Amino acid sequence: MNSQPRFYKWELLLILWVAYFLNQGDRQIYNAVLPLIKADLGLSDVQLGSVVTVFTLLYGVFVPIAGCLGDFVTKKWIVCLSLLTFSAGTLLTGFSTTLFLLIAFRSTATGVGEAFYYPAANSLIGQYHHETRAQAMAIHQSALYVGIVASSWVAGWVGETHGWRATFYTFGAFGLLMAAVVATRLRNEHRDAEEARLDKQPAPPPVQLGEVLRSVLCTPTLYFLSLAFGGMVFVGVGYMTWMPTFLYEKFHLSVKDAALNSMLYHFLFAFVGVMVGGRVSDRLAARRRTIRMEMEYWGLLLGAPFIWLMGTSSNLTMVYVALAGFGFFRGLYDSNLFAALFDVIPPRYRSSATGLMLCCAFTVGATSPVLLGWVKQHINLSIGLSSLAFVYLLGGALIFIATKVFFAKDYHQEKVES
Repeated sequence: MNSQPRFYKWELLLILWVAYFLNQGDRQIYNAVLPLIKADLGLSDVQLGSVVTVFTLLYGVFVPIAGCLGDFVTKKWIVCLSLLTFSAGTLLTGFSTTLFLLIAFRSTATGVGEAFYYPAANSLIGQYHHETRAQAMAIHQSALYVGIVASSWVAGWVGETHGWRATFYTFGAFGLLMAAVVATRLRNEHRDAEEARLDKQPAPPPVQLGEVLRSVLCTPTLYFLSLAFGGMVFVGVGYMTWMPTFLYEKFHLSVKDAALNSMLYHFLFAFVGVMVGGRVSDRLAARRRTIRMEMEYWGLLLGAPFIWLMGTSSNLTMVYVALAGFGFFRGLYDSNLFAALFDVIPPRYRSSATGLMLCCAFTVGATSPVLLGWVKQHINLSIGLSSLAFVYLLGGALIFIATKVFFAKDYHQEKVES
């Protein structure tokens, strides 16, 4: 039986949605006010890109530690500490006057703090949602979209009106308040142990590190999903870092309009895609085991042409159409990003597996901002952005191979108790 109040799993999801909104919003505000920071601090495109690269690299290094920790420590406090750390880092970024301080506060404090959020939060969602797993994760993923779009507009408006520093003060302070909500509303119980107690069964033994590594690292599908996710993050981080600047410079939009429009169409349609993908895959998963994997590779393969059009078009309306198509198929991919992973990983090891997958993805993706900054400085940003389409094609091919060759052997049939 389930000892939790009937609607607690949805309250949990709501709290984590707001936390993830801030996690992603704090990440995007730097990109939104990039031209203002460049003018104020006199930094080059490569230097500006290096701040995001260091952020992404540190995220990738620390997220597997966060994942393993989530299988040993109460996840509530990991989420709370993460919120406190990345919000404090965001607040302090507003005091930066040099590249060194940007890297110290923005890249290090904010990046490391954010690394500890997702594995614990995602594992909590998987723990409380079974039949509604992909739908719940899709809803949680929508916080990324809303957070990026809303923060882009707010950051652009606050930056133009009150200066770029005020943007970081605002988001950092709100995050610190949200940490108090997490501390008071999330529960400490581990559901598996509690249900075992009520069923008069012995609680599961503590998870051992060697046991985790043996289980997770002997799953070939994990490697293919992680490499494909790395390609997706490479594209996503590069796009989110430089697309506002691309519209600002090529189409002469204001900082506020460039920040909003570069994200709005993409993430609006990504929201549609993630909700459709989550709903469809949950309905079909019982009779078609590979549906989550199929959503993954079709999302990447069909999104690639729109990425190409996004960078090559000289018509602003066509750029927006491309952003919308890119977003919709990105949403299909995102809707089953970790639901597909959880199909091949037992529940006890999912936080660790999530951390390892994120580590691979963000380590690969870390090179994108500085690489595109170099391309922008020495070649052309349009070429750099359009070439990201080939990375999507490669990621889709990797997931297709994993589906056909390894998935059937790696599939884990989860037992759901009524």
